[in-house]
Amino acid sequence: MKKGLLFGAYLLCATFGFSQSTEDIVNAIEKEGIENSQLEQLAYELMDLNGPRLVGTPEMKSAHDWAINTYKKWGISAENQQWGTWKGWQRGVTHVDMVSPRVASLHATQLAWNPGTSTKGVTASLITLPSFKDSLSFVKWLPSVKGKIVMISMLQPTGRPDENWEEYATEASFEKMKAERDSIEKIWRQNINNTGYTSRNINSAFERAGAVGIAQSRWSEGFGANKIFSAGTDKIPAVDISLEDYGMLYRMVEHGADTKIKIVAESKDLGVVPTFNTIATIPGTEFPDEYVILSAHFDSWDGGTGATDNGTGTITMLEAARILKKVYPNPKRTILIGHWGSEEQGLNGSSSFVQDNPEIVAGVQAVFNQDNGTGRVVRLSGQGFLHAYDYLGRWLEAVPETYKNEIETTFPGSPSRGGSDYASFVAAGAPAFSLSSLSWDYWNYTWHTNLDTYDKIVFDDVRNNAILTAILTYMACEDPEKTSREKAVLGINPRSGEKGEWPTPRTPQRKGGQDE
Repeated sequence: MKKGLLFGAYLLCATFGFSQSTEDIVNAIEKEGIENSQLEQLAYELMDLNGPRLVGTPEMKSAHDWAINTYKKWGISAENQQWGTWKGWQRGVTHVDMVSPRVASLHATQLAWNPGTSTKGVTASLITLPSFKDSLSFVKWLPSVKGKIVMISMLQPTGRPDENWEEYATEASFEKMKAERDSIEKIWRQNINNTGYTSRNINSAFERAGAVGIAQSRWSEGFGANKIFSAGTDKIPAVDISLEDYGMLYRMVEHGADTKIKIVAESKDLGVVPTFNTIATIPGTEFPDEYVILSAHFDSWDGGTGATDNGTGTITMLEAARILKKVYPNPKRTILIGHWGSEEQGLNGSSSFVQDNPEIVAGVQAVFNQDNGTGRVVRLSGQGFLHAYDYLGRWLEAVPETYKNEIETTFPGSPSRGGSDYASFVAAGAPAFSLSSLSWDYWNYTWHTNLDTYDKIVFDDVRNNAILTAILTYMACEDPEKTSREKAVLGINPRSGEKGEWPTPRTPQRKGGQDE
């Protein structure tokens, strides 16, 4: 009886000691994250100094090297791991001016991977798309674009976002505007469809027909915000013009004015260049072949500087790693930080890593990924792993209310089939989770837009996420149990009417922008 009491007292002391130790570490993580935060400095260096991180550009490689040097300062080992090659390209000065019927400098930028012009640039009249009954009428009209710059975007009926209309317009006026816009958009989509092309490949038809340039305006439904993607042309310049300037030009053309613009785009084709993931590692002491992975894609589109897509996810993982190295330098499991390349073109960096490192994937304890803006984390799904509630629930218990009180959990949830890099791990059967954040008007104002810049970062929310990530990582490393990979039975797909199936790993594109 005495032995039993002594053993019980030992267990109680051990449990209490572990509890105290956990509380101490959590408090230390929070203290370091608040009192010695490096987020503002990291954001300045990544976004302002390095700039956008389009795959295949020197700026992307510069950012990879910056990350390695940053980790080195903190005593964390890191390396660039090549996973493929990409079309090398460097953005230069873009200058677009209206030169007729009057002179004005326009708000515009060249689209990604687009060939540069000569120093004299390209000057030509603008042409808009007429109505097409069918592809034959399009083919008949197509020679009209020779020597012209083709305006390929719809004229927006308003440059005010809906929330602005909703606040100030009469209800009748707002409804009238929406109805007119819906009608214009439907007609425009049908007109493009009638050409026999899509918005993705029609530029090549104009190029083959002798157009000397492409002008578009991909409005993002927010004041001053346009989405900036790739050009879709091989030889002629393609530029995105602000809604305000594009609308002015379009109206001039439609009213019969001889409207000309001059495009100077000093970009450079750099041939084929290597592409990388930056991988940092804090070795595990007890289970070195088991991994907790901090995940964020490193690349961006280059209309802005990629601040919230995915600069904020990147600095969240950098800061979490810095805190953990200082507070918890000898984790039981290996902490691996993955800064993935070419997420924007189809999760290529992370899917390459998963394909190339099956032993690491097999040893994954958990992956924590952040990639949808600057907001604090408010959603966490079990991603279809049947017992995710058990271990994520245990880890969340250690997180102070301040950092989890807004988080809505869904268990077991459904496996992601895309969207961000955690999907690469989920498809391979590894427990990977998205730390999904509050919107802050992410879709229309920053996601892939020219406005995705440092000033859109909400540092209090990012600090919240870095601390949350560090605590979850610590708990995942300390957990005496390996996480279960048992998958939930998926329900019927409402679209197909068939039983849901687990996603399969995608094949990464390892030769981007090249003729294979």
